[in-house]
Amino acid sequence: MPEDFGRDIGATERMVREWQEKAAEKAEKFGRMQQQIQQISATESSKDGAIQVTVGSGGMLEALQLSEAASSRPMAKLGAEIMRMVQAAQAKIPEMMQQAVADTVGLQDTAAQHVLGQARKYFPEPPEDEPEPERTSNLREMQVPMEDDYEEPQRRQPPAPPQRPAAPPREQPPRRPADDFDDDDFGSGSFLR
Repeated sequence: MPEDFGRDIGATERMVREWQEKAAEKAEKFGRMQQQIQQISATESSKDGAIQVTVGSGGMLEALQLSEAASSRPMAKLGAEIMRMVQAAQAKIPEMMQQAVADTVGLQDTAAQHVLGQARKYFPEPPEDEPEPERTSNLREMQVPMEDDYEEPQRRQPPAPPQRPAAPPREQPPRRPADDFDDDDFGSGSFLR
């Protein structure tokens, strides 16, 4: 056996030992990275503080807090605000993950870059906040310019309605006596007397 063979075996063993050490070190770094990522949570609140959401590193909603002020919102608007805040909280996750990667395995690692790319893919920047619509009705407001020399019009009394002459009292026809009743006599007019 050549003498170089023993040196080659020793060099190979050292190389394998270095790989094992590097692999163990890398596994330990990835374990710390995973722990840090699992502890990530992002919170977002509405401008007035009536709504607050918290999402975990996987983007799932972990907490939702509503104050009494939130109950005055129409349900459709409340639901839309909650969803917008969840998206805003989720959009913070890739940056927080990037910090965890930088602190543990480093940003140059290709596996870590893949993890960050997936986070950006699943948690993109949220859509821009829609401006609050002005509270107006569908009626158009009419504006009339006012003049400085406006004077209150003189109020005139309306003329009194003409007096009606009093109607003469009506004369009642004389009543027939009760004993003058005849069932069979309908000839002279109405049977209702």
